[in-house]
Amino acid sequence: MGVFVTGVRPRWSDMDAFGHVNHANTVTLLEEARIDLLFTEAARHGVPEMAEGMVVARLVVDYLAPLTFTGDEVRVEVSVRELKSASFTLDYAVRADRREDGPVVTRAETLMVPYNLTAGRPRRLLEAERDFLAGWRAGGNGA
Repeated sequence: MGVFVTGVRPRWSDMDAFGHVNHANTVTLLEEARIDLLFTEAARHGVPEMAEGMVVARLVVDYLAPLTFTGDEVRVEVSVRELKSASFTLDYAVRADRREDGPVVTRAETLMVPYNLTAGRPRRLLEAERDFLAGWRAGGNGA
């Protein structure tokens, strides 16, 4: 399966009273990984339009173990599960550290919808966007 891998560094202030990275800040870690893929990596592949309007229509987060602050980056793996004409689903696995075999502490998914900010409404994916996203689906390597 095509998997985009990025490192995200939790901050000390992300912890709750129990010493775990709290829900809101876990969602922010997912957002940072998503931005790395949809904005930075997409632009690097000649698809800057993705940064011009994308909204999260649905978010599901499953916590498998607490994520604690260590000062180090965690590994976030992102892949495209479902690709439709006007939406796509991203799957995430957050590992407790940067190791490929590090323990998965969080699994999540977001339903993404391309959005025309000027018109104030959803839009269809452009062909270049679909091609880019297809590289991160089953069998893809992002190239």
